[in-house]
Amino acid sequence: MAEHTSSSITIEAAPADVMGVIADFDRYPEWTGEVKEAEILAVDDQGRAEQVRLVLDAGAIKDDHVLAYTWNSQYEVGWTLVKSQMLRALDGSYALAPLGDGNRTEVTYRLAVDVKIPLLGMIKRKAEKVIIDRALAGLKKRVESVSKA
Repeated sequence: MAEHTSSSITIEAAPADVMGVIADFDRYPEWTGEVKEAEILAVDDQGRAEQVRLVLDAGAIKDDHVLAYTWNSQYEVGWTLVKSQMLRALDGSYALAPLGDGNRTEVTYRLAVDVKIPLLGMIKRKAEKVIIDRALAGLKKRVESVSKA
Protein backbone atom coordinates (compact mmCIF):
# COMPACT_ATOMS: atom_id res chain seq x y z
CA MET A 1 0.00 0.00 0.00
CA ALA A 2 1.58 3.25 -1.10
CA GLU A 3 -0.10 6.13 0.75
CA HIS A 4 -1.94 4.74 3.71
CA THR A 5 -3.19 5.64 7.14
CA SER A 6 -2.55 3.35 10.08
CA SER A 7 -3.30 3.16 13.76
CA SER A 8 -2.88 0.61 16.55
CA ILE A 9 -4.77 -0.44 19.66
CA THR A 10 -4.16 -2.93 22.45
CA ILE A 11 -6.90 -5.48 23.08
CA GLU A 12 -7.16 -7.53 26.27
CA ALA A 13 -7.43 -10.89 24.49
CA ALA A 14 -5.25 -13.47 22.79
CA PRO A 15 -4.46 -12.98 19.06
CA ALA A 16 -6.57 -16.04 18.12
CA ASP A 17 -9.62 -14.47 19.79
CA VAL A 18 -9.02 -11.17 17.97
CA MET A 19 -8.58 -12.91 14.61
CA GLY A 20 -11.73 -14.93 15.29
CA VAL A 21 -13.75 -11.71 15.48
CA ILE A 22 -12.00 -10.20 12.43
CA ALA A 23 -12.77 -13.35 10.39
CA ASP A 24 -16.44 -13.48 11.46
CA PHE A 25 -17.78 -11.27 8.64
CA ASP A 26 -21.41 -12.23 9.21
CA ARG A 27 -21.30 -10.36 12.54
CA TYR A 28 -19.65 -7.15 11.22
CA PRO A 29 -22.96 -5.23 11.16
CA GLU A 30 -23.27 -5.92 14.91
CA TRP A 31 -20.06 -4.13 15.88
CA THR A 32 -18.48 -2.08 13.10
CA GLY A 33 -21.03 0.70 12.77
CA GLU A 34 -20.09 1.45 9.16
CA VAL A 35 -20.81 -2.02 7.73
CA LYS A 36 -24.55 -2.40 7.25
CA GLU A 37 -24.43 -5.76 5.40
CA ALA A 38 -21.77 -8.45 4.96
CA GLU A 39 -22.01 -11.49 2.68
CA ILE A 40 -19.26 -14.07 2.14
CA LEU A 41 -19.10 -14.83 -1.59
CA ALA A 42 -16.18 -17.29 -1.66
CA VAL A 43 -14.04 -19.23 0.83
CA ASP A 44 -10.58 -20.78 0.57
CA ASP A 45 -9.72 -24.44 1.18
CA GLN A 46 -9.43 -23.71 4.93
CA GLY A 47 -12.92 -22.22 5.09
CA ARG A 48 -11.72 -18.61 5.43
CA ALA A 49 -13.43 -15.85 3.48
CA GLU A 50 -11.73 -15.04 0.17
CA GLN A 51 -14.31 -12.62 -1.21
CA VAL A 52 -16.79 -10.61 0.84
CA ARG A 53 -19.48 -8.18 -0.24
CA LEU A 54 -19.88 -5.28 2.16
CA VAL A 55 -22.44 -2.48 2.22
CA LEU A 56 -20.68 0.45 3.84
CA ASP A 57 -22.02 3.71 5.24
CA ALA A 58 -19.12 5.72 6.67
CA GLY A 59 -20.59 9.20 6.35
CA ALA A 60 -18.66 10.66 3.40
CA ILE A 61 -18.15 7.19 1.95
CA LYS A 62 -21.23 5.09 1.17
CA ASP A 63 -20.70 2.04 -1.00
CA ASP A 64 -21.61 -1.52 -1.94
CA HIS A 65 -18.33 -3.26 -2.70
CA VAL A 66 -16.53 -6.61 -2.86
CA LEU A 67 -13.16 -7.21 -1.20
CA ALA A 68 -10.68 -10.03 -1.79
CA TYR A 69 -9.01 -11.26 1.41
CA THR A 70 -5.55 -12.78 1.76
CA TRP A 71 -4.77 -14.61 4.99
CA ASN A 72 -1.01 -14.02 5.22
CA SER A 73 -0.52 -15.79 8.56
CA GLN A 74 -2.37 -16.52 11.77
CA TYR A 75 -1.56 -12.93 12.72
CA GLU A 76 -2.26 -10.99 9.51
CA VAL A 77 -5.03 -10.56 6.98
CA GLY A 78 -5.08 -8.13 4.08
CA TRP A 79 -7.66 -7.10 1.53
CA THR A 80 -7.97 -5.39 -1.84
CA LEU A 81 -10.91 -4.03 -3.75
CA VAL A 82 -12.50 -6.26 -6.40
CA LYS A 83 -15.42 -4.04 -7.40
CA SER A 84 -17.19 -0.97 -6.11
CA GLN A 85 -19.71 1.68 -6.97
CA MET A 86 -17.73 4.66 -5.69
CA LEU A 87 -14.27 3.43 -4.74
CA ARG A 88 -11.28 3.12 -7.04
CA ALA A 89 -9.18 1.36 -4.40
CA LEU A 90 -9.59 0.03 -0.87
CA ASP A 91 -6.51 -1.76 0.38
CA GLY A 92 -5.99 -2.61 4.00
CA SER A 93 -4.75 -5.05 6.59
CA TYR A 94 -4.98 -6.09 10.20
CA ALA A 95 -1.67 -7.17 11.76
CA LEU A 96 -1.73 -8.73 15.23
CA ALA A 97 1.17 -8.89 17.68
CA PRO A 98 0.92 -10.90 20.90
CA LEU A 99 1.94 -8.94 24.00
CA GLY A 100 3.26 -10.13 27.36
CA ASP A 101 1.92 -13.57 28.24
CA GLY A 102 -0.12 -13.75 25.02
CA ASN A 103 -3.40 -12.64 26.58
CA ARG A 104 -3.08 -9.14 25.11
CA THR A 105 -2.77 -8.22 21.45
CA GLU A 106 -1.59 -5.13 19.66
CA VAL A 107 -3.70 -4.69 16.52
CA THR A 108 -2.45 -2.45 13.71
CA TYR A 109 -4.94 -1.47 11.02
CA ARG A 110 -3.62 -0.02 7.75
CA LEU A 111 -5.92 1.46 5.15
CA ALA A 112 -5.62 3.20 1.79
CA VAL A 113 -8.78 4.46 0.10
CA ASP A 114 -9.18 6.05 -3.30
CA VAL A 115 -12.60 7.29 -4.38
CA LYS A 116 -13.83 7.82 -7.93
CA ILE A 117 -14.99 11.35 -7.16
CA PRO A 118 -12.35 14.06 -6.66
CA LEU A 119 -11.46 14.42 -2.99
CA LEU A 120 -8.68 16.43 -1.39
CA GLY A 121 -5.92 14.27 0.05
CA MET A 122 -6.42 15.81 3.48
CA ILE A 123 -10.14 14.94 3.47
CA LYS A 124 -9.41 11.42 2.23
CA ARG A 125 -6.84 10.83 5.01
CA LYS A 126 -9.31 12.16 7.60
CA ALA A 127 -11.97 9.73 6.30
CA GLU A 128 -9.43 6.87 6.48
CA LYS A 129 -8.52 7.86 10.05
CA VAL A 130 -12.18 7.95 11.12
CA ILE A 131 -12.82 4.52 9.55
CA ILE A 132 -9.72 3.05 11.23
CA ASP A 133 -10.40 4.56 14.66
CA ARG A 134 -14.02 3.44 14.68
CA ALA A 135 -13.09 -0.05 13.44
CA LEU A 136 -10.38 -0.49 16.08
CA ALA A 137 -12.63 0.78 18.89
CA GLY A 138 -15.46 -1.50 17.72
CA LEU A 139 -13.10 -4.47 17.38
CA LYS A 140 -11.70 -3.91 20.89
CA LYS A 141 -15.18 -3.65 22.41
CA ARG A 142 -16.43 -6.73 20.53
CA VAL A 143 -13.41 -8.96 21.27
CA GLU A 144 -13.25 -8.01 24.94
CA SER A 145 -16.99 -8.52 25.46
CA VAL A 146 -16.93 -11.91 23.66
CA SER A 147 -13.79 -13.15 25.45
CA LYS A 148 -15.25 -12.27 28.88
CA ALA A 149 -18.60 -13.92 28.13
